[in-house]
Parts: sequence; C-alpha cells; structure tokens
Amino acid sequence: MEPAYQAQPSGHDKIWSILGHLSILFTPVIGIVLPLTVYLAMRNESPYLTTNAREALNFHLSLIIYAICCIPLFFIFIGYPIFFLLWITSLILGIVAAVKAADGRCYHYPLTIPLVGRV
Repeated sequence: MEPAYQAQPSGHDKIWSILGHLSILFTPVIGIVLPLTVYLAMRNESPYLTTNAREALNFHLSLIIYAICCIPLFFIFIGYPIFFLLWITSLILGIVAAVKAADGRCYHYPLTIPLVGRV
C-alpha cells in the first residue's frame, strides 16, 4: 500500500531513493550499507525517503536470510537453481523499485520480511 504524499518528492529525495533500490546491483556489503545509511541519516527529512529506504533495507535483509537458507540446499543440488532465481528476481525487483521511486512512488517488494518497522 502506497502512502499518500502531500507534495511531489524533491529531486534529492528521489536520487537517494533510487540509489537505495539500485544498490542491489552492487556487492552485498554495499547493497545493505547504502539503504541502511540513507534510512538512519535521513529518516527524519522526508516520509517518502524514509519509506523507500526502509523497503529497500527490508528487501536486502530478506535476501540475505533467503540466501542463507539456500546453503544447506546446495548439498542436494536444489539450492543452485533456487539461488539463481533469487539473484535474478532481486535484480529485476530492484530495477522495478528504482523506476517507481523515479516516478515519486514507493514500491513494496513481494515476500519481504518486515524486519525494520515504522519508527
């Protein structure tokens, strides 16, 4: 569910939101550090930026949990295709979320565990 915003988000907020979602394209460390930093440093500036950073952070944390769950499945070879699908899906959903953020909207990733809640 997308929250209603009173005004169009600023370009600054859009850029940080897009970068938070596209950080999935980088290494896992950068992928989680960027949305975490944006969330912690700028969460009081704009509800739009806070919502996007929280969604990206929850998605990245969920991906780490799902990847850890794949490790035992590698021994019975079912983990390889699941991990590959997880990787491809994360890239596609990260790009979709970045496009939504560029349009001034928030994107809720499917199957995301809400670890970082509303403050």
